[in-house]
Amino acid sequence: MTDDDATRPAFADDDYCYLTTTGRRTGAPHRIEIWFAASGATLYLLAGGGRSSDWVANLIADAAVTVEVGDEVRPARARVVTDSAEDERARSLVAGKYQERTGDDLSSWRARALPVALDLGAN
Repeated sequence: MTDDDATRPAFADDDYCYLTTTGRRTGAPHRIEIWFAASGATLYLLAGGGRSSDWVANLIADAAVTVEVGDEVRPARARVVTDSAEDERARSLVAGKYQERTGDDLSSWRARALPVALDLGAN
């Protein structure tokens, strides 16, 4: 068992999470369904639209988010991944999880998408 396995959330194998950000213009909740991968107390997402995705622009404006997976709802602090090692880890974890499940070639998406981290419990 690795350190990540010991702290891995029970919902790590679920297909989707639901991320709620605060609208940067309206202040209203904005909820999306999105693929994710877990590593310890961090969930990683890949934004295919990069910084132009509404949900990414929202979390840049206000990093306090809520994430729902399975029966759990948790506060988190969202951030765009800037560290090169963490960037590669995020891409590998998310693309690897769904490459196996879908059988699709996700290499282009993996290469161009923007990695985002949700640090659970930090809000």
